[in-house]
Amino acid sequence: MKVKLNEKGLLPAIAQDINTGEVLMLGYMNPGSLKRTVEGEQVWFYSRSREDLWHKGEVSGNYLNLREAYLDCDADTILLKVEPDGPACHTGDVSCFHNKMEDQPEDYEVTESGSGVLDELFAVIQDRQRDQPEGSYTVQLLQEGVSRVAQKVIEEAGETALAAVQNDQEGFVGEVADLLYHTLVLLAASGSRPQEVWDALRERRG
Repeated sequence: MKVKLNEKGLLPAIAQDINTGEVLMLGYMNPGSLKRTVEGEQVWFYSRSREDLWHKGEVSGNYLNLREAYLDCDADTILLKVEPDGPACHTGDVSCFHNKMEDQPEDYEVTESGSGVLDELFAVIQDRQRDQPEGSYTVQLLQEGVSRVAQKVIEEAGETALAAVQNDQEGFVGEVADLLYHTLVLLAASGSRPQEVWDALRERRG
């Protein structure tokens, strides 16, 4: 069965206490965190705010110990049946779902983020940076250091501009894709994250 990721390359994951049946929290997984969860004994999520893998409980010690996992009928959501070592919520509550709704919400807030495909690609780059698989072009770039990656960004920017000047529409689109990819690798090599770029752009949007 294929797992279906959302437009940001993530899989919603519901954690449920296997003993009590109580729903503890909702998180998100990318392929890297799902792999670590299934192959190990504890739950890993993908933190959208930190744009990195998140070993649940690594700070608090309140790990979620995986016992069973089930995909839903559409294979686009996963249910994790766990034995928690302590409260699942960062507030200290057993469950994150402790705010009872009794009235209509007073207001709504839209959470913005960057382009989904770029976030998904950056997550893959982070996996390559962490796991160092042999034969990976991304790993090779990262191992050669920031200067080499920066050089590639300059090269790709020149090729992108040239394709535009020559009115090579098909080549131009491919060069923009190459430029974006190498820029994301440079972000990873420099210890920065796309979210910082999105925040800077929103500030400029005013």
